[in-house]
Amino acid sequence: SKREENSTHAPIYMANPEVIWESEEISVLEEGCLSIPQQYAEVERPAQVRVKYIDYYGKEAELTAEGLLSHCVQHEIDHLNGVLFVDYLSRLKRNMMLRKVEKMKKQQVL
Repeated sequence: SKREENSTHAPIYMANPEVIWESEEISVLEEGCLSIPQQYAEVERPAQVRVKYIDYYGKEAELTAEGLLSHCVQHEIDHLNGVLFVDYLSRLKRNMMLRKVEKMKKQQVL
């Protein structure tokens, strides 16, 4: 069931993941990323997605995700496509956030 898939604590191994379905319903959750330290923003994404991938054992598998798992899966697939969560923000918000990170980097170097 969806609930069991979303409540598991075991790692999910996905090679070549691809979103094959996404809900029209939208979910908004706060996201952050190690690529942009200590910065967080609310991101809109489809509330549910179905993902096709190759599992740990080399077999084709599918997963339907919702809630936090759905956001995590989409966030990580975005990374594979060169997209960061800040790319979903307005130019103004994104630039403010990136300037803060640059300032933090400079302060740590000095």
